Amino acid sequence: NLKRGDFVVHTDYGIGQFLGLQYITVRERRQEVVRLSYRDRDTLYVNINALHKLHRYTGKEGHHPQLTKLGSGQWEKVKTRTRKRVKDIARDLIKLYAKRMATPGFAFQPDSVWQQEMEASFKYEDTPDQAEAAEAVKEDMMKPVPMDRLVCGDVGFGKTEIAIRAAFKAAQDGKQVAVLVPTTVLADQHGETFAKRLAEFPIKVEVISRFRTKDEVKEILKGVKSGTVDILIGTHRIVSKDVEFKELGLMIIDEEQRFGVTVKEKLKHLRINVDTLTLTATPIPRTLQFSLLGARDLSIVATPPPNRQPIVTEIHSYSTDLIREAIQYEIDRGGQVFFIHNRVQSIEEMSATLRNLIPNARIQVAHGQMPGTRLEKVMTGFKEHKFDILLSTNIVENGLDIANANTIIIDKANHFGLAELHQIRGRVGRSDRKAFCYLLVPSIHSLTREARQRLNAIEEFSDLGSGFNLAMRDLDIRGAGNMLGAEQSGFIADVGFETYHKILDEAVQELRADEFAELFKDAPPPPPASETVVEIEAEALLPADYVSDTTERLNLYRQISAAADTGALAAIRDELADRFGEPPPAVDALLLAARLKLTGQSLRLAKVVFKNQRLFLSCPAAEQDQVFYKVIFKRLLASLTNQANRYVLKESRGGKLRAIIQDVSTPEAAEELLKSIAQETVGAEH
Repeated sequence: NLKRGDFVVHTDYGIGQFLGLQYITVRERRQEVVRLSYRDRDTLYVNINALHKLHRYTGKEGHHPQLTKLGSGQWEKVKTRTRKRVKDIARDLIKLYAKRMATPGFAFQPDSVWQQEMEASFKYEDTPDQAEAAEAVKEDMMKPVPMDRLVCGDVGFGKTEIAIRAAFKAAQDGKQVAVLVPTTVLADQHGETFAKRLAEFPIKVEVISRFRTKDEVKEILKGVKSGTVDILIGTHRIVSKDVEFKELGLMIIDEEQRFGVTVKEKLKHLRINVDTLTLTATPIPRTLQFSLLGARDLSIVATPPPNRQPIVTEIHSYSTDLIREAIQYEIDRGGQVFFIHNRVQSIEEMSATLRNLIPNARIQVAHGQMPGTRLEKVMTGFKEHKFDILLSTNIVENGLDIANANTIIIDKANHFGLAELHQIRGRVGRSDRKAFCYLLVPSIHSLTREARQRLNAIEEFSDLGSGFNLAMRDLDIRGAGNMLGAEQSGFIADVGFETYHKILDEAVQELRADEFAELFKDAPPPPPASETVVEIEAEALLPADYVSDTTERLNLYRQISAAADTGALAAIRDELADRFGEPPPAVDALLLAARLKLTGQSLRLAKVVFKNQRLFLSCPAAEQDQVFYKVIFKRLLASLTNQANRYVLKESRGGKLRAIIQDVSTPEAAEELLKSIAQETVGAEH
């Protein structure tokens, strides 16, 4: 949803400002284009077929990028600098992967009867994604190389169950499991969940955290060293020098991005020969997945558990009436309330305010500066419904699971980051009851633009599994920086997030094709570096008298540009017919061009042009796409020779090849011809 004045990045021309859609005439044909403004008021018109090259600029929140000067070479320099640095990072990632592949690991046994029994005792039904992720984890464990799998799923989508199944599998083969979590509260909760799920079996689960006394910790560590403790759960304390495992076989890391650099370094060395399972609710953008396939395996849990409802999320100026009503409503239906107030200094004052507002409510306070035993007592009390309101700092951010708490009020929500708000909101809505999240700010009108955008994003994306949509904001930026284990924010700020991904993708491709070809010899060929450009001799657009709203038109253009197959395009046509009536010829021509693009891409062509009753097929440059010349080129020539139409192969001065096919009467004929060529060349029915 681009608005006039938004910063956008064009992958070839750099950072400009979006000025809306405009009709222009090119070679006596009307076209609709996107108008961008660059430095010194230079203008660039972008054809609607090239919308995939255009992205909203996503950088650090509040950071206004510099506009690029067109024709100055500045953008290329920035991209080259980023590419060099990114390639080094990608190389390190792949080296780690290669080292892991060459390291003998422990191959766990296939599922035992106990394993099946334990899994069957899960009181919920597995969602399809959850079942698939759990199977993938167990398959990885049975391989003779160490596992490094990342399970990414929204808050409350059942990642813990996947971890429990993996831990149980490891323990049955006499191996120990270390579960590393970011907070003491979460360590305790996981301890309880693991112990409850495995109560029927002879598995010893222990937790070390500051809720334990020194003597208790000493005893537990003895058990870890002698092998009597099967599963050890704890905060970063469990990577300390004095924690020695007898037979560590599996490491489970929850929310890895929350740990400091030193902990991560220790993990890196542990990881090489131990099976590692990482869980995260910070979404990893779809675009990063392909790049990372080289480095770690990825499972995504995107289906919500059945009967879950979205969390009703609203932004309000601070109001005691609203607080009273929200809390009273929750207490009246027998539920409990989280009230997040992130300042320890004034938390007692807040407690007094709440007591005055709702005298009949039972309130307790929790924050990180309390003694461990006291904090543990409060948390357990809340879980057991001994009181109604837990007034706390953001220590409840991670993983606290209380099905009866279904209202959360976040005071001064404008001071929280997006990922944090999403995590905190995920504390409620964990049962089939409707849940509420109120984001309170001192005054809606005095918010900074960034804070307002952040809160609007949280309010807008309250659907189940919306963590993935929220991704395109600051979550994404953190997600990428953390995934790559390097401080990447600077580069992301220079080129914008999408371009950064593209550069990373290309770097990984190059490394996989050259330096690490042996390692990836069985991997499927990577997608072509750039998308096929299509031009046809027809008016191909959404006329303003058919779809009048500009934003709507832009969204539809993007949908058409991003369609992954002809089925998706057919669905878009049906939707258009439903909403706006039978599409006029210009719309059908637009969809035909999109189908040509998909077929052109299956052949890895750089460009497909239909004009003057001829079809021009441009081959990619050899340095850009070696796969084309190794796999497709010869077959393409053979197919061209088989066609009834005459063709010539020409080489331009720059050494670029293109095939020119004669006597192609209409765009429809061009589509049929290209389909037939693709069918013979790559067997792709597009």
